Amino acid sequence: MKKFLKDMAERAIKTAAQTALAAIGTTATLGGVNWEIVGSTVAIATILSVLSSIASRQIGDGNSASLVN
Repeated sequence: MKKFLKDMAERAIKTAAQTALAAIGTTATLGGVNWEIVGSTVAIATILSVLSSIASRQIGDGNSASLVN
């Protein structure tokens, strides 16, 4: 269980960082960044990452957040 939680947290953090960079880059204008859009986009992507890891646990190795063994 501990390995699974670490895997899931790692994936969620990576997803949040990647999504933040992408959202900042796509919403940035001369007037600034739309932080509401960035925040909501990051939150949704992170939640989906966690849910994906939970679903993967039922399919792949139960001790990992990966779909493959």
